[in-house]
Amino acid sequence: MKYTNLGRTGLSVSRLCLGMMTYGSSKWRDWVLEYDQAKPFVAKALEAGINFFDTADVYSNGASEEVLGRALNDLGVDRHDVVIATKCNGGTHNRKRNRWGLSAKNVLESCDASLSRLGTDFIDLYQIHRFDPNTPIEETIDALDSLVRAGKVRYLGASSMFAWQMAKYLFTQDARGCTRFVTMQNHYNLLYREEEREMNPLCIDQGVGLIPWSPLARGYLARTKDTLKDTTRGKSDEFTTMLYRRDADVDIVGRNAEVAANLGVKPAQTALAWLLSRPGVVAPIIGASKLPQLEEALGAVDVSLSEDDVKALEELYQPHRVAGHS
Repeated sequence: MKYTNLGRTGLSVSRLCLGMMTYGSSKWRDWVLEYDQAKPFVAKALEAGINFFDTADVYSNGASEEVLGRALNDLGVDRHDVVIATKCNGGTHNRKRNRWGLSAKNVLESCDASLSRLGTDFIDLYQIHRFDPNTPIEETIDALDSLVRAGKVRYLGASSMFAWQMAKYLFTQDARGCTRFVTMQNHYNLLYREEEREMNPLCIDQGVGLIPWSPLARGYLARTKDTLKDTTRGKSDEFTTMLYRRDADVDIVGRNAEVAANLGVKPAQTALAWLLSRPGVVAPIIGASKLPQLEEALGAVDVSLSEDDVKALEELYQPHRVAGHS
């Protein structure tokens, strides 16, 4: 495994982050793995040197956080040897009034609930899960800052939104003397590169590290053009249908598989290697429902792409509508 710093912080994280959305409760989504099935993935990630794990309160209505905390404990991991990231906004109560959003009430209460589910007394990276247009950003900023000052949170981050919204957060945090966001968890992969227009340059300029979600485009980039077909997740995940069904997307899947074949590696590895080589990217958040998928992803950190490889992977891209902000 290779490591880098999280944005401009001194925190060292693995170049791959294991996303925990796939683990929790199958009652939430039928493709989600329960604890006994999920534990081996956490164990394999740790064995391979991954020290960075990302979850959220909304994943499996909190069960994902419970799975992560329990697995780390059962595996005998020293809490200080891993970096735990989680998120608030969506909540765990099916959007009951005041149980979701970025109000001070929900941010503070959500953090305490996440700490309990994770079985820890601090969160390394606490992120807002999208932008909340119904709450003044000053209220959210002050609530988040109070969590850092209380020692419950070490660093703060944000997730998909428009660049102007992120800029407003950053500059307002500075104006109020509050703790700044150090990461942006955005939607970024070979099939969706709209973030290169404004968000990525903003984050690079401001020293905010990028930790992209869906780096393999819901698994599309792990396959070949001929074998591209619906998976269990694809049939029940509305994002898949919305985001990756254009002809150009399918052509890029094919091109990625060709580049991978020429290099003697797997398509998932070239797609991740491309993302790892992009400016500002710290650690793509990988997901896996089968252990071979995780093993393939781990090999991506050792794949080197030439300029010609990068050109081949990028040249078929066509602009998309903005997606992933809600």
